[in-house]
Amino acid sequence: MFRVMPERTLQLVLHYDGACFAGWQRQPETRTVQGVLEETLARLCATPTPVIGAGRTDAGVHARGQAAGVRVAARWSAPSLRRALNATLPDDVWVAAAHEMRPEFHARYSATARGYRYVVGTDEEARSPFRRRWEWTFARAVDEERLGGAAAALVGEHRFLAFAVRGTAPADDDHRCVVREARWRRDGGGRLVFEVVANRFLHHMVRFLVGTMLDEASGRRETGTVRRLLDAADNREVSPPAPAHALFLERVEYPADLYLDTDSA
Repeated sequence: MFRVMPERTLQLVLHYDGACFAGWQRQPETRTVQGVLEETLARLCATPTPVIGAGRTDAGVHARGQAAGVRVAARWSAPSLRRALNATLPDDVWVAAAHEMRPEFHARYSATARGYRYVVGTDEEARSPFRRRWEWTFARAVDEERLGGAAAALVGEHRFLAFAVRGTAPADDDHRCVVREARWRRDGGGRLVFEVVANRFLHHMVRFLVGTMLDEASGRRETGTVRRLLDAADNREVSPPAPAHALFLERVEYPADLYLDTDSA
């Protein structure tokens, strides 16, 4: 009879620069965040170790709070696995924290909210190579009152069919999301930052929202476009999505009772 080895369920909180990744999800012969993590864990644990992410970031999208779940042998504590990973992973991935979780924890299905940030450079210095890598340089004048009004319209439960890629959700998905927070703020004078927190996000949803809000606020779309599209039956009228390189997954939230420890490793 084979003896079942004791395991730990851990949550890894990840930072990564998405510029050199083809997104989160493992793909054959393509560099992805999930693929790099699983390769590294296989070497450390001497066995295949699946990694489940809280969500799939697209190619070029960054993270400062992606959550990933792993099950490892009990000899690995959260602090020891974090140290081993950070000594082995490539420079564009870093484990910011690790937590021991209850066995029922699931990185995707246990999440109650996710938060994203999108950065837009509106001043001349936004063209600097030290900013343009992580900001969308936006040359048109922006009416910040209209921008704020468009963001405010997103708060609450809505059907975001107009702000998602067609055919990427299951046929029975109603595309409903509950947005808890949505706002634009100035950061350092030359940057506009969009911050949004919701229970879920659809494929390209944040980027479609940013592109449409900025078109509305810069006069390319009429006032109220975003609010009107929340009632649309398809995505034919949405603006092109904002570029991926200025989008960051900031955090993923879970119920407190799933944590066996509450301190960062």
